Amino acid sequence: MAPIRIAAALIDDGEGRMLLVRKAGTSAYMQAGGKIEPGETPLEALRRELAEEIGLRPQQDPVHLGRFEAPAANEPGRVVEAELFHLTAAHQPAAAAEIAEALWVPIAEAEALALAPMTRTHVLPIALKLRR
Repeated sequence: MAPIRIAAALIDDGEGRMLLVRKAGTSAYMQAGGKIEPGETPLEALRRELAEEIGLRPQQDPVHLGRFEAPAANEPGRVVEAELFHLTAAHQPAAAAEIAEALWVPIAEAEALALAPMTRTHVLPIALKLRR
């Protein structure tokens, strides 16, 4: 089965916190973002998803960090392939669409939360390195 292709953002506030979201009916926290639609570039998908999910419209282009794979958090047996971007934004998220919760978490404390495999395996280590 083909991987689920998504665009996601590691968003930090420049003060040691990262933004995490939780979808309705789920328990795992992850980055804002979502599926890349046919005909969309990863950056276009990311901009659309950030606006839809948390009301964020970045003024600058997020920095592409790479492509990462991990087990999908909410679709058992599936793999998610994420085009991961980074941006720093002091944004008050407004959870919308399928997002039930959006919160700023100190990067050093995020590990204690229920995190999606992508977030735990790839994003959190990157966030810790960027914080230094």
